[in-house]
Amino acid sequence: MIEGHIIKIVGELNLKTKQVSATIALLEEGNTVPFIARYRKEATGLLDEVAITAIRDRLAQLVELDKRRKTILKSLEETGNLSAELEKKVLSAETVTVLEDIYLPYRPKRRTRATIAMEKGLKPLAMCVLGQDGIDPLSAAAAFINPEKGVDSVEDAMAGARDIIAEWVNEDQNARIQMRELFFSKGLFQSNVILGEEDDGIKYKDYFNWEEPVATAPSHRILAMRRGEKEGFLIMRITTPEDKAQAILKSLFVKGNNAASEQVMLAVHDSYKRLLSGSMETEVRLATKKKADEEAIRVFAENLRQLLLAPALGQKNVLAIDPGFRTGCKMVCLDRQGKLLHNDTIYPHLQNEGATGAALKISTLCQRFEVEAIAIGNGTAGRETEAFIKKLDLPKSIRIVMVNESGASIYSASAAARDEFPEQDLTVRGSVSIGRRLMDPLAELVKIDPKSIGVGQYQHDVDQGKLKMSLDDVVVSCVNAVGVEVNTASPQLLMYVSGLGPQLAKNIVDYRNENGPFRVRAKLKKVPKLGPKAFEQAAGFLRIRDGENPLDGSAVHPESYCVVEAMAKDINCSVHDLMHNENLRKKIDPKKYVTDKVGLPTLTDIISELAKPGRDPRDKFEDFCFAEGIEKMEDLKPGMRLPGIVTNITAFGAFVDIGVHQDGLVHISQLADKFVKNPNAVVKVHQKVMVTVLEVDLKRKRISLSLKKYTGAAI
Repeated sequence: MIEGHIIKIVGELNLKTKQVSATIALLEEGNTVPFIARYRKEATGLLDEVAITAIRDRLAQLVELDKRRKTILKSLEETGNLSAELEKKVLSAETVTVLEDIYLPYRPKRRTRATIAMEKGLKPLAMCVLGQDGIDPLSAAAAFINPEKGVDSVEDAMAGARDIIAEWVNEDQNARIQMRELFFSKGLFQSNVILGEEDDGIKYKDYFNWEEPVATAPSHRILAMRRGEKEGFLIMRITTPEDKAQAILKSLFVKGNNAASEQVMLAVHDSYKRLLSGSMETEVRLATKKKADEEAIRVFAENLRQLLLAPALGQKNVLAIDPGFRTGCKMVCLDRQGKLLHNDTIYPHLQNEGATGAALKISTLCQRFEVEAIAIGNGTAGRETEAFIKKLDLPKSIRIVMVNESGASIYSASAAARDEFPEQDLTVRGSVSIGRRLMDPLAELVKIDPKSIGVGQYQHDVDQGKLKMSLDDVVVSCVNAVGVEVNTASPQLLMYVSGLGPQLAKNIVDYRNENGPFRVRAKLKKVPKLGPKAFEQAAGFLRIRDGENPLDGSAVHPESYCVVEAMAKDINCSVHDLMHNENLRKKIDPKKYVTDKVGLPTLTDIISELAKPGRDPRDKFEDFCFAEGIEKMEDLKPGMRLPGIVTNITAFGAFVDIGVHQDGLVHISQLADKFVKNPNAVVKVHQKVMVTVLEVDLKRKRISLSLKKYTGAAI
C-alpha cells in the first residue's frame, strides 16, 4: 500500500513524488525530522520541518487506516459475510468514517430490538414491507403470528418488522452520509445550565442559554461547553432541523403511497428518533472535539515555540529572587554557567529592620559574586520586590528583570530538581529555575512538562497523546534549531537532541563527569551505547565551544568537514582562517564542490555557517520595565496606556502581563485596527507591547485591554 500512500500524500500536500518518497525512506531509516530538514535537503528537495512532519503524520494515519481495514476484512471473513463486492468497498474506502459505515451492518453487536425481531423470524416480513410493491402489510403480517416465538398478533409482527427496517435505515451507508452532511451543515450546539447549578457554575454563565451553528463554532467555545458539561454545570446537545432530516430519509426509503409505505414511514421516523439522530450527534461530538483539539494543540504548540525561543540574556552572574511577603524572598546566586553558589532569605516587606537588612545583603552579594543581572519572579510580591530593588544604590550596570515563573514550582518538586539539588528545599530550587530562565529560557523550560508552562488553551481537555506528540515535536525542533553546548547541557536538554533520548543523554553526562569535557565531537563515539546512527543524527546539533576543531562549535556536520577542509586547502588557508575572514570566504566557488551526495543547498548552508558558526537564531535580549506605581489591579483605570508582555495567545485573543499579578485579555476584536482571524498574525508570546486599559472587573478579576491605536478612551 505504500505506493498508494505516496500518491495520496503527494496530492494532498501538493508535493512532488520524489520529495515524498525520499522523505518516507529517510524516516523509515530512523532519521529524525530536524536531521532530515537540516542535513538532507538534496534528497527532500528543500522540504522544511513543517512539510516533513506533515508527511510523517499523514503516513501514520494511512497506516492506521490500513490496520483497521485489515481487521475489518478479517472479521467479515470469519463471520462469512465477505464477498468480492464488499471486499472491493472496504479496500477502496479512503476514510475511517466511510470504512466504519461499510462495516456497520456486519459489526458484531449486542441484542437489539431488530435482532430480537429477527430471532422471531420477522426478517422476511420486513423485507416484504420495505419492498412496498402494493401488498397489504397487515395481511402479510398475519402469516407470521407465532405465540411460541412471542408474536401474538398482527401488530406484534408489524412492530417487529418496523424495528428491523429502522435498524436497516440506521445502517444504510447513503442515509448516514446524508444525515452526517445535514448535521454538520445545519446542526446547532445548544447549551443550558443545569437547574440549581447557576451559582457554582457561574464561570460558564455565557453558556447558560447558548446556541451556535456546528459549522462555525470556534474551538475554544466547543471545549468550554464540553468542560462545563463534564463538570456537571451544563447540558449540551447537538440538534438539526428534524423536518429536513425526515424529508431526506423519506426520499431514500419511502417509495410509494400505500399501506406498506406508511409502515416504512413509521419505521423511518422511529429510526431517526431512536437510532440515527443519536448516532449522528455522537459522531458530530467526536468530530468537532477532534477539530477543536487540533486547533487548541496548534495554538499551544505555536505559543510554546515562541516561549522556548524567547531571547536569552546569556552567560551572566545572576542573583535570582523568588519573592514573598510573610515568608520572605528566597535568593540564590548563580555563576555564568548557572551553578548555584549561594542561597539566602531576605524580608524586605515586613518592617524597616527587615528592609534595611535586605538592602545590605543584596548589596553585599552583588559585590561578592560580581552580579551582572537580578532576576525577580513575577508571582506574589514580585512587583513590590522589583520596586524595592530599584530603590537600592546598586551599580547601573546590573540589569533588573522580571521573569515569568509559571511552572517553576513544578520544576522545584520534580525528580530532575531533586537529582540536581538533593540537599536544597523547594524554594531554593524554584529560585534557581527563575535565574536560569533569564540566562537561557530554552535550557531551563525543557525541564518542565510543557502543559505546566502556562501558554496553553484547554490543554487538559484535549487528546493527551496528540498533545504530547505535538509539544515534543516543538521542543525537539527548538532545541535543535538553537543547538546544544554538549559540555554544559543538562540531561533534560540533551535528551531532545536529534538521535539521542533520555538514556543516551544520561550516558553523555555520566561520561562527561567521569572523563572531563569533550574536546572534539568524535569523542562522543566513546559514550556507551551511542552508536554510528545516533552520532550521525546528533553530532551536527551538539556544539563544543573552544574545542580542538573550530568546526565542532558550528552547525557544520562532521560528514562535511572534508568539504570545508578542501575549501581551505584550495585557497591556501586554514579552516580557522576561513571561518574568521570574510574575504577568504568570498573566494569560495560552491559549485566546485558539488558531488552526487553534496549539492548546492548543503554547500550554501556550510558557507553561511562558516560566517557565523554556532549562531543563536533567537532575537537579542532587550530590557523591559512595567509602569512604575502600577502594581495591583486597584491601581488600574480605564484609559491608561501601559507597557506589557504577551504571556499567552488563544483563539479568542492574547493575554498580557502588565505587572499587576493578573494578566489582562486583549480580545481578538481589540488586537488591531482591522479585525484579524489569527491572533498569532499580530502578536507573539513574550512580545513587548503597549496596551490601553478598557475595563477592570475587580470582583471577577478580569482586565480588558486593547492594542488598537485609538480606542475612544482618554489616554
